[in-house]
Amino acid sequence: MEDQPGRRGRLSVYLGAAPGVGKTYAMLGEGCRRRERGTDVVVGYVETHGRPATERMIGGLEVVPRREVHHRGAVLTEMDVDAVLARRPAVVLVDELAHTNAPGSRHAKRAGDVEELRAAGIDVVTTVNIQHLESLNDEVERITGVRQRETVPDEVVRTADQIQLVDMAPEALRRRMAHGNVYRADRIDASLTSFFRVGNLTALRELALLWVADRVDDALGDYRRAHDIEHPWPTKERIVVAVTGGPESETLLRRGARLAQRAAGSELLAVHVIASDGLLDGGTSDPTRIARAQQLVASLGGTWHPVVGEDVAAAVVDFATGANATMVVVGVSRHSRLRRLFAGTTGDRIASLAGSIDVHLVTHDQVARGARRRGTVSPLSPRRQVAGWVLALALPAVLTFVLQAFDDTDQLPLAEMLLLAGAVVVALVGGLLPALLAALVSFLALNWIFTPPTGTLTVAEPANLLSLLVYVAVAAGVATVVDRASRRAGEFVRARTEAATLGSLSRSVLTGQDTAEAIVERVRETFGQDAVSLLARSPAGWDLLASCGPDPARDPAEADTRVTVDDDRALCLRGEPLRASDQRVVEGFAVQTSLVLEYRRLREREQRAAALESAEATSTALLRAVSHDLRTPLATMRASVDGLVHGGDLDDGDRAALHDSLDSSTDQLESLIDNLLDLSRLQTGLLVPRLADRSLDEVLPLAVSGHAPGAVELDVDEPAPVVRTDAGLLERVVANLVANAVRVSGGSGGSGGSGAAEGTPVRVLAHELPDRVEVMVVDRGPGVPEAQRERMFAPFQRLDDTSPGGLGLGLAVARGLAEAVGGDLSAEDTPGGGLTMVLSLPRAARTP
Repeated sequence: MEDQPGRRGRLSVYLGAAPGVGKTYAMLGEGCRRRERGTDVVVGYVETHGRPATERMIGGLEVVPRREVHHRGAVLTEMDVDAVLARRPAVVLVDELAHTNAPGSRHAKRAGDVEELRAAGIDVVTTVNIQHLESLNDEVERITGVRQRETVPDEVVRTADQIQLVDMAPEALRRRMAHGNVYRADRIDASLTSFFRVGNLTALRELALLWVADRVDDALGDYRRAHDIEHPWPTKERIVVAVTGGPESETLLRRGARLAQRAAGSELLAVHVIASDGLLDGGTSDPTRIARAQQLVASLGGTWHPVVGEDVAAAVVDFATGANATMVVVGVSRHSRLRRLFAGTTGDRIASLAGSIDVHLVTHDQVARGARRRGTVSPLSPRRQVAGWVLALALPAVLTFVLQAFDDTDQLPLAEMLLLAGAVVVALVGGLLPALLAALVSFLALNWIFTPPTGTLTVAEPANLLSLLVYVAVAAGVATVVDRASRRAGEFVRARTEAATLGSLSRSVLTGQDTAEAIVERVRETFGQDAVSLLARSPAGWDLLASCGPDPARDPAEADTRVTVDDDRALCLRGEPLRASDQRVVEGFAVQTSLVLEYRRLREREQRAAALESAEATSTALLRAVSHDLRTPLATMRASVDGLVHGGDLDDGDRAALHDSLDSSTDQLESLIDNLLDLSRLQTGLLVPRLADRSLDEVLPLAVSGHAPGAVELDVDEPAPVVRTDAGLLERVVANLVANAVRVSGGSGGSGGSGAAEGTPVRVLAHELPDRVEVMVVDRGPGVPEAQRERMFAPFQRLDDTSPGGLGLGLAVARGLAEAVGGDLSAEDTPGGGLTMVLSLPRAARTP
């Protein structure tokens, strides 16, 4: 390699979606290809984990000997950075970028070694798994339950010159492991039933794909900026919907969502332009509609983006260009034809500015109707309106009198400024109409008293006439702006109150606080009423369903405000009469009340029907099971007893056989009765567990005892995990699971059927996770199809189990007892065939 002073080595990263997907093999393959092209390649550090295929790939590459580090009596090996620097190859292969070096090394992390090699101008090809990225550490722990202690900052990988994702389908990776291509044989079962579950691998794969997709998107943005590419590149569909806040907003959003759904991976972005002063433009934007639009965007899976700009069309196009959008959805103008003729439309301007971005014009019901203005009813109180009218007449007179006290030949400019300030004060106090009256009175005073010739409405100088006209225009404009701002402020306050109230209603449904008592209490608190009652019509009059406050109305005629819930129910309020806007919100409460009452009625009906159906099914199944399965041990016991009592000529062998038959039938009958009693206690809620911190060493050995030697293997982490449980109930759960697994593995059937290999041992494993402990019972039987796994936990469900002596209660009782002690029981496939029962238990609290 020719030395290039100042050259920094390139970094190529093979990012693995999970351990075992083949990232080290891929890195070595690249090294071999580069060597064949004549590049000087060496292996700085590669960990083969004893995999023959990986070891064969190293065969033709030069390997730099490792450096030995002595630590606490052990000899550790690390990459020899000095040897690599002395060898000075063109490319060095370094495995496991997130590795922590042995104490005493020059760098704490292997990433530091890689950085030193790159600083020396050596290209580095390395590997890292997605779970070792620092930013994903918490997510990985929540998914897998394993905290990754070796991590590498995302920035190290993100700034690599090349990132190659090495991926594999979860099922294919599990097959590789089951065939022994990843770990040695004694680690396969434990790995497949813990970290390498299908769910864990699928989640890690998604994390890897999303992380790499973000990196690719960033790289594309960097490239466009570096090459001054301003027009969008349609790498994927991004639909931008221009939301005005008008009545057509929801129509536009739904149309944009349909367009986005036509292509996989599309994005929906809603943009709303706000004037630079923060006020909504011209009264065309309704805060309530904007809030509903935001909720709709979230429900459609899009994102909401408010932007500031004076020119709406330019702001929308700038946002779409920056977001690399492929289409802008905009509504057809609501303005009249005359205004569109002279002023144009926002959609036309967006289309002219969009360039290569497609513009989709959407028609709607509001086209050509024009923006409807709200009524001119003042939002001010009557007292303020009266004060405004009084000030409109008195303030100009007082200011004129004060100005006349000064002996000045040219008072017109000062008079105009003071009287203009007076008009603004009137607008702040009384609103628009009093301010216009004040402006008119001030104009007459200026003309009569301060404009030559005084004492007449004639204006001699054109400049004075222009000054007066400007004064009137400015006064009217200021008064209009002040009044409009006051109205908007009032509307914002009311809209915010309504939104908060309706939001509270929504939260009550989501959190389950949907009771009639909660609704009437909330109505009383929200609207400051003395009392609120919910009444229902009955043949005798009106019945009180729920109420709060003293002396609630017991008849709609007694209420100050009545809101109809439905034909037979009404909300009755006693207190101050409600405004029209508040009445609308109360109607929202009434609608929710109707839904709550209907839901309560349906839920009670469903509960009664379910209880009757369950009781009937249970009784039918119980009678069927008792009529068959309980007869078998009873008949065997009777025959054995008769043989022992009346068989006087029996030899010792026959008597022993009858004794054994009697004992086994008694045990079988006792087990059946115990399961029936346990099921009965679970269904009636009489089972009360006694929870305590117990080590699994105290429970599992007892649960797996009683089986033939070699039938069950117990493997528990050291030290044994401590769980919060009822030891007796937990022992029953594990014993039921083990007995079922032994029966299946021994070829006699069980919940999974028959046909397993004779004598295959059942493995009982226990692993400690951050917030729970998992006990797994692994068998090598024929397994259970995924569609039938939930059904096998139901009472009296034996699937294709034809073995005698069972009621199909073992797994149902096991799950019920597991839930009683705060655990969870589920079933998974055993790699290579069979079924794994996973019992998840709460960990005992750690002592500080």
